[in-house]
Amino acid sequence: MSVKLGIAPIAWSNDDMPELGGDTPLEQCLSEASEAGFSGIESGGKFPKKSDELIPMLEKHNLRLCSGWYGANLRKNSVKDEIKLIQEQLILFKNCEAPCIVFAEVSGSIAGDQSRALSTRPQMDKDGWKDFCKKISEISKYLEDQGMPLAYHHHMGTVIETQNDTERLLESTSEHVKLILDTGHMLFANGNSLETYDKFKDRIIHIHCKDMRKNILDKSLNDDLSFRQAFLEGAFTVPGDGCIDYKPFFDLLKKNDYSGWLVVEAEQDPSKANPLEYAKIGFNYLTKTCAESNLQIIK
Repeated sequence: MSVKLGIAPIAWSNDDMPELGGDTPLEQCLSEASEAGFSGIESGGKFPKKSDELIPMLEKHNLRLCSGWYGANLRKNSVKDEIKLIQEQLILFKNCEAPCIVFAEVSGSIAGDQSRALSTRPQMDKDGWKDFCKKISEISKYLEDQGMPLAYHHHMGTVIETQNDTERLLESTSEHVKLILDTGHMLFANGNSLETYDKFKDRIIHIHCKDMRKNILDKSLNDDLSFRQAFLEGAFTVPGDGCIDYKPFFDLLKKNDYSGWLVVEAEQDPSKANPLEYAKIGFNYLTKTCAESNLQIIK
């Protein structure tokens, strides 16, 4: 089986903090992602919402849309309401032939609140879990029937954060609920990406290759920083510049015939971490490590 290499635009422009790369043109992001060697890119706030505008831009730079974030409020909204809200993105992704929608529950999230320590993230009781899992199963079935599978994103500061949360979600939902495995978020939550992949390999359809600087990771956990404080301190970086050894993980992907996207994603301040420079570091490291694990990369 083979993999494809993509990148997220957050290194160039942070949608949650416009002061970080807010003035960087989308054209620069696309051209530099392509220059670094990637064949795909996830969507971002600056991307056109209509495929007749976006597709020509991607084609100009030999890029494909390899998914993108959707923040849901299923704990508050009905499934019917959330289906209405996702329509514009669903149509765009279908037209662009994206492989999936990266889907996360953001109700009550503290990820964007610099004053909220990660230990104060939202939690669900037994009834909350039951209701949430039922809704996730329903909307996943709908999206799969539309040809656009839901890849659930476990994320720091949200109700699905830890390895236990992530595995409980998959154990409590239908087979229509798929997962994006994010190596950085899993490590930040003291989880083990290899264990989760080995247990749920049939449900994992997308992978974010986010790395972490161990000294800042340790500080963030010891001092119970907020998510935003942690990334402003420089907790995240690209593969090859952090503490994660991707060789054992890629060996596992090879063993289990993973076929999909490996997406470099690292929230960093572009004034401190030049996006093109770090995109090249990530691409070169993934290319080298995939070769060592006999994972074929295709464009």
